[in-house]
Amino acid sequence: MERTRSWFGRRRRRKARGEGGGGGGEEGEGEKVVVDGSEIRELVEDREAFGMFAESKFRELDADGDGRLSVRELQPAVEGIGAALGLPARGSSPNADHIYSEAISELTHGKKEEVSRTEFQEVLSDILLGMAAGLKRDPIVILRIDGEDLRDFVDSPRYEPEAAAIFSKIGSEDMSLRQCLLAALQLLNVDNGMPPASDPWVAENIIEPALQKLPAGQLEQPASQDIFLEQLKKLLSNIAERLQEQPVIVAHTENTFDGSCVKRLLDNKFELDKLLDSVWKDVLIEHKNKGSRECLIAALDKMADAAGLPPYGAVNQVDAVVNEALKTVNADERTAVDEAGFKKLLTDILRAVMMQLNRQPIFVSNSTVVHEPLFSSSAILSSPPVKSSPRKPLSFQN
Repeated sequence: MERTRSWFGRRRRRKARGEGGGGGGEEGEGEKVVVDGSEIRELVEDREAFGMFAESKFRELDADGDGRLSVRELQPAVEGIGAALGLPARGSSPNADHIYSEAISELTHGKKEEVSRTEFQEVLSDILLGMAAGLKRDPIVILRIDGEDLRDFVDSPRYEPEAAAIFSKIGSEDMSLRQCLLAALQLLNVDNGMPPASDPWVAENIIEPALQKLPAGQLEQPASQDIFLEQLKKLLSNIAERLQEQPVIVAHTENTFDGSCVKRLLDNKFELDKLLDSVWKDVLIEHKNKGSRECLIAALDKMADAAGLPPYGAVNQVDAVVNEALKTVNADERTAVDEAGFKKLLTDILRAVMMQLNRQPIFVSNSTVVHEPLFSSSAILSSPPVKSSPRKPLSFQN
């Protein structure tokens, strides 16, 4: 498998294919870019390059030239970080919006209306290193979906049993063939070579034109399983043709939360005590009611990376587990606690989270269409020419 490196830890992977689409390579590997954060770390660790980088960005963002950045001026910086890392645009994904809000909060320390040049450089370093750590643990995979994998799926022995399973899940005498087909597309994903069917652009520019090639009269009739299998295959072939003409770029993430990272943290007493000390100092400043539910959630968010958990509010299923763990310590009824009591509360909550996730792991998969040019220069991560010749954005062209 070919792997080449590009901006900010992106690794290009291509499936080797012989003539006619056959050949070697791993099933479903396709063409992808893995964003793992390694080059973000390289930039931040090069003090001279990072200093010039941060200064260039500060001047670029300081629209009024007053030597300070307001929250309004910081907004392009945060959105630029997300765009360059393959995150969905602000407002299109609750998970991404949570990351954007956290980044703004870090830049403004949660309460400031503006930051100085020195504060910007210090906090930008922390944000980028935090993102790099998160990407190392949970890389974002950028996929160029061009119809090839979808054609492979339609022509493979997998198609009929998977399509039949989909029909048994969504098929109904009250549904027209059109409704069945649209429901089926929602259940297919990037593993099948299908971009997110829920995306409005994909629906309008890929799916609807492909549907128009099917018999209009038949689309409004009830569908038997045989008709469904036949027409779904035709529809997917039509979609593959559209994707060949208009490939779709998708940012894809997969995470399994099984409690193993929480267990490693709890088993490492030195690391756990060090982290609890740090959290106690931070929370002591930010909250007076140190045993409250809100305070405990804020503290857990500060421990999330070390515990391999998402920030509270980012993944509903994990939030539910945390809520149950909070109930076990009666978090809603707590008032102030001392340092030892606070640390014990957090440890008990983490242990309860670990046990729940160990019993019932949570798998989360998310695919989002990237509508902007994927590797265009952004407000924050487009590097100034401070070293050798500038890196070129990764191209998906053969």
